[in-house]
Amino acid sequence: MGLFDIFSKKKKEETLDKGLEKTKASVFDKLARAIAGKSKVDDDVLDNLEEVLITSDVGVDTTLKIIERIEQRVARDKYVSTGELNAILREEIAALLAENNSEDNAEWDLPTDHRPYVILVVGVNGVGKTTTIGKLAWQFRQAGKKVYLGAADTFRAAAVEQLCIWGERVGVPVVKQQMGSDPASVAFDTLQSAKANGADVVLIDTAGRLHNKVGLMNELKKIKDVMKKVLPEAPDEVMLVLDGSTGQNAFEQAKQFAAVTQITSLAITKLDGTAKGGVVIGISDQLKVPVKYIGLGEGMEDLQLFDRKDFVDSLFKN
Repeated sequence: MGLFDIFSKKKKEETLDKGLEKTKASVFDKLARAIAGKSKVDDDVLDNLEEVLITSDVGVDTTLKIIERIEQRVARDKYVSTGELNAILREEIAALLAENNSEDNAEWDLPTDHRPYVILVVGVNGVGKTTTIGKLAWQFRQAGKKVYLGAADTFRAAAVEQLCIWGERVGVPVVKQQMGSDPASVAFDTLQSAKANGADVVLIDTAGRLHNKVGLMNELKKIKDVMKKVLPEAPDEVMLVLDGSTGQNAFEQAKQFAAVTQITSLAITKLDGTAKGGVVIGISDQLKVPVKYIGLGEGMEDLQLFDRKDFVDSLFKN
Protein backbone atom coordinates (compact mmCIF):
# COMPACT_ATOMS: atom_id res chain seq x y z
CA MET A 1 0.00 0.00 0.00
CA GLY A 2 1.49 3.34 -1.11
CA LEU A 3 1.61 6.57 0.88
CA PHE A 4 -1.35 8.01 -1.08
CA ASP A 5 -3.42 4.87 -0.40
CA ILE A 6 -2.65 5.08 3.32
CA PHE A 7 -3.62 8.77 3.37
CA SER A 8 -6.82 8.04 1.41
CA LYS A 9 -7.81 5.19 3.76
CA LYS A 10 -7.18 7.37 6.82
CA LYS A 11 -9.30 10.19 5.37
CA LYS A 12 -12.10 7.71 4.62
CA GLU A 13 -11.98 6.39 8.19
CA GLU A 14 -12.09 9.94 9.58
CA THR A 15 -15.12 10.75 7.39
CA LEU A 16 -16.84 7.56 8.54
CA ASP A 17 -16.10 8.23 12.22
CA LYS A 18 -17.36 11.81 11.94
CA GLY A 19 -20.44 10.78 9.96
CA LEU A 20 -21.46 8.19 12.54
CA GLU A 21 -20.75 10.41 15.57
CA LYS A 22 -24.40 10.92 16.55
CA THR A 23 -25.26 7.23 16.20
CA LYS A 24 -22.14 6.19 18.14
CA ALA A 25 -22.85 8.65 20.95
CA SER A 26 -26.43 7.41 21.22
CA VAL A 27 -25.49 3.70 21.14
CA PHE A 28 -22.66 4.05 23.67
CA ASP A 29 -24.77 6.12 26.04
CA LYS A 30 -27.56 3.53 25.95
CA LEU A 31 -25.09 0.64 26.16
CA ALA A 32 -23.42 2.13 29.22
CA ARG A 33 -26.80 2.34 30.96
CA ALA A 34 -27.65 -1.21 29.87
CA ILE A 35 -24.64 -2.73 31.63
CA ALA A 36 -24.37 -0.34 34.57
CA GLY A 37 -23.59 -2.23 37.78
CA LYS A 38 -23.24 -5.58 35.97
CA SER A 39 -20.07 -7.63 35.71
CA LYS A 40 -21.33 -10.33 33.37
CA VAL A 41 -23.82 -10.66 30.55
CA ASP A 42 -27.01 -12.07 32.08
CA ASP A 43 -30.72 -11.98 31.18
CA ASP A 44 -31.11 -8.42 32.46
CA VAL A 45 -28.21 -7.19 30.33
CA LEU A 46 -29.61 -8.98 27.27
CA ASP A 47 -33.04 -7.46 27.84
CA ASN A 48 -31.46 -4.01 28.14
CA LEU A 49 -29.32 -4.64 25.06
CA GLU A 50 -32.42 -5.60 23.11
CA GLU A 51 -33.92 -2.24 23.98
CA VAL A 52 -30.69 -0.44 23.01
CA LEU A 53 -30.67 -2.01 19.54
CA ILE A 54 -34.37 -1.49 18.88
CA THR A 55 -34.21 2.17 19.94
CA SER A 56 -31.13 2.58 17.71
CA ASP A 57 -33.34 1.68 14.72
CA VAL A 58 -31.76 -1.71 14.09
CA GLY A 59 -35.31 -3.09 13.90
CA VAL A 60 -37.10 -5.72 15.97
CA ASP A 61 -36.47 -8.80 13.83
CA THR A 62 -32.78 -8.05 13.29
CA THR A 63 -32.34 -7.20 16.97
CA LEU A 64 -33.78 -10.57 17.98
CA LYS A 65 -31.30 -12.31 15.66
CA ILE A 66 -28.39 -10.45 17.26
CA ILE A 67 -29.62 -11.18 20.79
CA GLU A 68 -30.01 -14.87 19.94
CA ARG A 69 -26.42 -15.00 18.66
CA ILE A 70 -25.13 -13.39 21.84
CA GLU A 71 -27.20 -15.77 23.98
CA GLN A 72 -25.53 -18.67 22.16
CA ARG A 73 -22.10 -17.16 22.85
CA VAL A 74 -22.92 -16.74 26.52
CA ALA A 75 -24.23 -20.31 26.78
CA ARG A 76 -21.17 -21.69 25.05
CA ASP A 77 -18.56 -19.65 26.94
CA LYS A 78 -20.39 -19.94 30.31
CA TYR A 79 -19.06 -16.57 31.44
CA VAL A 80 -19.00 -13.42 29.31
CA SER A 81 -18.10 -10.17 31.03
CA THR A 82 -19.86 -6.93 30.17
CA GLY A 83 -16.45 -5.62 29.13
CA GLU A 84 -16.44 -8.16 26.29
CA LEU A 85 -19.89 -7.18 25.08
CA ASN A 86 -18.65 -4.42 22.76
CA ALA A 87 -16.31 -6.79 20.90
CA ILE A 88 -18.96 -9.53 20.68
CA LEU A 89 -21.54 -7.10 19.28
CA ARG A 90 -19.02 -5.96 16.69
CA GLU A 91 -18.28 -9.53 15.60
CA GLU A 92 -21.90 -10.66 15.43
CA ILE A 93 -23.17 -7.62 13.52
CA ALA A 94 -20.30 -7.86 11.02
CA ALA A 95 -21.11 -11.56 10.55
CA LEU A 96 -24.79 -10.75 10.03
CA LEU A 97 -23.97 -8.15 7.38
CA ALA A 98 -21.70 -10.66 5.64
CA GLU A 99 -24.51 -13.22 5.55
CA ASN A 100 -26.83 -10.61 4.11
CA ASN A 101 -24.52 -10.11 1.16
CA SER A 102 -23.26 -6.67 2.13
CA GLU A 103 -19.92 -6.92 0.42
CA ASP A 104 -16.84 -4.92 1.32
CA ASN A 105 -16.25 -2.54 -1.58
CA ALA A 106 -12.71 -1.22 -1.65
CA GLU A 107 -12.58 0.36 -5.11
CA TRP A 108 -14.88 2.15 -7.54
CA ASP A 109 -14.57 -0.74 -9.97
CA LEU A 110 -17.10 -2.03 -12.49
CA PRO A 111 -17.44 -5.38 -14.25
CA THR A 112 -15.16 -5.53 -17.27
CA ASP A 113 -17.14 -8.00 -19.40
CA HIS A 114 -19.33 -5.29 -20.94
CA ARG A 115 -19.99 -1.59 -20.97
CA PRO A 116 -21.69 0.64 -20.25
CA TYR A 117 -22.67 -0.61 -16.80
CA VAL A 118 -26.21 0.63 -16.22
CA ILE A 119 -27.57 1.63 -12.81
CA LEU A 120 -31.29 2.40 -12.54
CA VAL A 121 -31.77 4.60 -9.47
CA VAL A 122 -35.07 4.56 -7.55
CA GLY A 123 -36.32 6.15 -4.34
CA VAL A 124 -38.96 8.57 -3.06
CA ASN A 125 -38.57 12.31 -3.48
CA GLY A 126 -36.52 14.00 -0.77
CA VAL A 127 -34.20 11.12 0.15
CA GLY A 128 -31.25 12.62 -1.72
CA LYS A 129 -31.64 10.50 -4.86
CA THR A 130 -30.49 13.06 -7.42
CA THR A 131 -27.69 14.30 -5.16
CA THR A 132 -26.52 10.72 -4.72
CA ILE A 133 -26.47 10.26 -8.49
CA GLY A 134 -24.38 13.43 -8.83
CA LYS A 135 -21.91 12.28 -6.19
CA LEU A 136 -21.72 8.82 -7.73
CA ALA A 137 -20.96 10.40 -11.10
CA TRP A 138 -18.14 12.41 -9.49
CA GLN A 139 -16.70 9.35 -7.76
CA PHE A 140 -16.75 7.34 -10.99
CA ARG A 141 -15.15 10.27 -12.82
CA GLN A 142 -12.40 10.38 -10.20
CA ALA A 143 -11.85 6.67 -10.85
CA GLY A 144 -11.31 7.43 -14.55
CA LYS A 145 -14.72 6.29 -15.81
CA LYS A 146 -16.71 7.92 -18.60
CA VAL A 147 -20.15 8.65 -17.15
CA TYR A 148 -23.56 9.46 -18.65
CA LEU A 149 -26.65 10.58 -16.73
CA GLY A 150 -30.27 10.09 -17.79
CA ALA A 151 -32.96 12.48 -16.48
CA ALA A 152 -35.89 10.06 -16.55
CA ASP A 153 -37.68 11.72 -13.63
CA THR A 154 -39.75 13.74 -16.06
CA PHE A 155 -42.59 14.13 -13.56
CA ARG A 156 -40.81 17.03 -11.80
CA ALA A 157 -39.11 19.88 -13.70
CA ALA A 158 -36.95 20.49 -10.63
CA ALA A 159 -35.55 16.95 -10.82
CA VAL A 160 -34.37 17.39 -14.41
CA GLU A 161 -32.95 20.82 -13.62
CA GLN A 162 -31.15 19.53 -10.53
CA LEU A 163 -29.60 16.62 -12.45
CA CYS A 164 -28.42 19.01 -15.18
CA ILE A 165 -26.76 21.20 -12.53
CA TRP A 166 -24.99 18.13 -11.16
CA GLY A 167 -23.94 17.09 -14.66
CA GLU A 168 -22.41 20.51 -15.31
CA ARG A 169 -20.75 20.56 -11.88
CA VAL A 170 -19.23 17.11 -12.29
CA GLY A 171 -18.49 17.46 -15.99
CA VAL A 172 -20.63 14.63 -17.37
CA PRO A 173 -23.32 14.71 -20.09
CA VAL A 174 -26.99 14.58 -19.11
CA VAL A 175 -29.57 13.22 -21.56
CA LYS A 176 -32.99 14.86 -21.06
CA GLN A 177 -36.29 15.60 -22.76
CA GLN A 178 -39.22 17.92 -22.10
CA MET A 179 -40.98 17.74 -18.74
CA GLY A 180 -43.76 15.16 -18.92
CA SER A 181 -41.95 13.11 -21.58
CA ASP A 182 -42.03 9.34 -21.44
CA PRO A 183 -39.34 8.28 -18.91
CA ALA A 184 -38.66 5.12 -20.93
CA SER A 185 -37.91 7.26 -23.97
CA VAL A 186 -35.32 9.23 -21.96
CA ALA A 187 -33.73 5.99 -20.74
CA PHE A 188 -33.62 4.68 -24.34
CA ASP A 189 -31.94 7.87 -25.63
CA THR A 190 -29.48 7.85 -22.72
CA LEU A 191 -28.34 4.29 -23.39
CA GLN A 192 -28.08 4.85 -27.14
CA SER A 193 -25.94 7.94 -26.62
CA ALA A 194 -23.82 6.31 -23.90
CA LYS A 195 -23.22 3.22 -26.04
CA ALA A 196 -22.33 5.25 -29.14
CA ASN A 197 -19.86 7.37 -27.17
CA GLY A 198 -18.11 4.56 -25.31
CA ALA A 199 -19.38 5.33 -21.80
CA ASP A 200 -18.32 3.11 -18.92
CA VAL A 201 -21.26 3.73 -16.61
CA VAL A 202 -24.79 5.13 -16.96
CA LEU A 203 -26.93 6.39 -14.07
CA ILE A 204 -30.66 6.76 -14.76
CA ASP A 205 -32.76 8.92 -12.41
CA THR A 206 -36.43 7.90 -12.01
CA ALA A 207 -39.55 9.43 -10.51
CA GLY A 208 -40.00 9.01 -6.77
CA ARG A 209 -43.74 8.46 -6.52
CA LEU A 210 -45.06 5.73 -4.26
CA HIS A 211 -48.68 6.82 -3.88
CA ASN A 212 -49.58 4.82 -6.97
CA LYS A 213 -47.72 1.51 -6.75
CA VAL A 214 -49.26 0.07 -9.90
CA GLY A 215 -48.25 3.15 -11.91
CA LEU A 216 -44.70 3.02 -10.53
CA MET A 217 -44.42 -0.71 -11.23
CA ASN A 218 -45.59 -0.24 -14.82
CA GLU A 219 -43.28 2.72 -15.35
CA LEU A 220 -40.19 0.89 -14.06
CA LYS A 221 -41.05 -2.22 -16.08
CA LYS A 222 -41.41 -0.14 -19.24
CA ILE A 223 -38.07 1.60 -18.59
CA LYS A 224 -36.35 -1.77 -18.14
CA ASP A 225 -37.98 -3.27 -21.25
CA VAL A 226 -37.00 -0.32 -23.43
CA MET A 227 -33.41 -0.29 -22.13
CA LYS A 228 -33.03 -3.96 -23.10
CA LYS A 229 -33.63 -3.00 -26.74
CA VAL A 230 -30.32 -1.11 -26.59
CA LEU A 231 -28.46 -3.29 -24.10
CA PRO A 232 -29.98 -6.75 -23.44
CA GLU A 233 -28.34 -7.00 -19.99
CA ALA A 234 -29.57 -3.58 -18.80
CA PRO A 235 -30.09 -2.57 -16.12
CA ASP A 236 -27.11 -4.17 -14.39
CA GLU A 237 -28.22 -2.78 -11.07
CA VAL A 238 -31.40 -1.33 -9.54
CA MET A 239 -30.26 0.86 -6.69
CA LEU A 240 -32.69 2.09 -4.02
CA VAL A 241 -31.74 5.34 -2.27
CA LEU A 242 -33.00 5.70 1.31
CA ASP A 243 -32.75 8.52 3.85
CA GLY A 244 -31.08 7.00 6.93
CA SER A 245 -32.30 9.85 9.15
CA THR A 246 -35.88 8.57 8.84
CA GLY A 247 -35.00 5.33 10.66
CA GLN A 248 -37.70 2.70 10.42
CA ASN A 249 -39.62 4.79 7.88
CA ALA A 250 -36.73 4.11 5.51
CA PHE A 251 -37.28 0.41 6.06
CA GLU A 252 -40.97 0.78 5.23
CA GLN A 253 -40.08 2.62 2.01
CA ALA A 254 -37.61 -0.15 1.15
CA LYS A 255 -40.31 -2.80 1.61
CA GLN A 256 -42.72 -0.88 -0.63
CA PHE A 257 -40.17 -0.49 -3.40
CA ALA A 258 -39.13 -4.12 -3.11
CA ALA A 259 -42.79 -5.00 -3.69
CA VAL A 260 -42.89 -3.21 -7.07
CA THR A 261 -39.43 -3.97 -8.49
CA GLN A 262 -36.37 -6.07 -7.79
CA ILE A 263 -33.84 -4.08 -5.77
CA THR A 264 -30.22 -5.21 -6.13
CA SER A 265 -28.34 -2.61 -4.09
CA LEU A 266 -28.90 0.12 -1.51
CA ALA A 267 -27.53 3.61 -0.96
CA ILE A 268 -28.32 5.01 2.49
CA THR A 269 -27.91 8.77 2.79
CA LYS A 270 -27.82 11.48 5.49
CA LEU A 271 -26.26 9.26 8.17
CA ASP A 272 -24.18 12.19 9.44
CA GLY A 273 -27.22 14.10 10.68
CA THR A 274 -28.87 11.33 12.68
CA ALA A 275 -28.51 8.95 15.60
CA LYS A 276 -30.38 6.30 13.56
CA GLY A 277 -27.39 4.75 11.78
CA GLY A 278 -28.42 1.33 13.10
CA VAL A 279 -31.00 1.28 10.32
CA VAL A 280 -28.20 0.25 7.92
CA ILE A 281 -27.93 -3.08 9.74
CA GLY A 282 -31.66 -3.75 9.88
CA ILE A 283 -32.49 -2.83 6.29
CA SER A 284 -29.69 -4.98 4.88
CA ASP A 285 -30.74 -7.91 7.06
CA GLN A 286 -34.45 -7.74 6.38
CA LEU A 287 -34.28 -7.11 2.62
CA LYS A 288 -31.30 -9.41 1.97
CA VAL A 289 -29.98 -6.68 -0.33
CA PRO A 290 -26.40 -5.39 -0.06
CA VAL A 291 -25.73 -1.87 1.14
CA LYS A 292 -23.35 -0.48 -1.48
CA TYR A 293 -23.03 3.22 -0.66
CA ILE A 294 -23.49 5.39 2.43
CA GLY A 295 -23.81 9.18 2.59
CA LEU A 296 -21.92 10.83 5.42
CA GLY A 297 -22.02 14.55 4.61
CA GLU A 298 -22.47 17.26 2.00
CA GLY A 299 -19.11 16.89 0.25
CA MET A 300 -18.60 14.89 -2.95
CA GLU A 301 -16.20 12.54 -1.17
CA ASP A 302 -18.67 12.02 1.68
CA LEU A 303 -20.53 9.41 -0.37
CA GLN A 304 -18.53 6.28 0.42
CA LEU A 305 -18.44 2.70 -0.73
CA PHE A 306 -19.88 0.66 2.13
CA ASP A 307 -17.41 -1.58 3.91
CA ARG A 308 -19.16 -3.65 6.58
CA LYS A 309 -16.01 -4.14 8.68
CA ASP A 310 -15.10 -0.46 8.65
CA PHE A 311 -18.72 0.49 9.40
CA VAL A 312 -19.02 -1.82 12.41
CA ASP A 313 -15.52 -0.96 13.67
CA SER A 314 -16.38 2.74 13.53
CA LEU A 315 -19.78 2.23 15.17
CA PHE A 316 -18.23 0.48 18.17
CA LYS A 317 -14.97 2.39 18.36
CA ASN A 318 -14.40 3.97 21.78
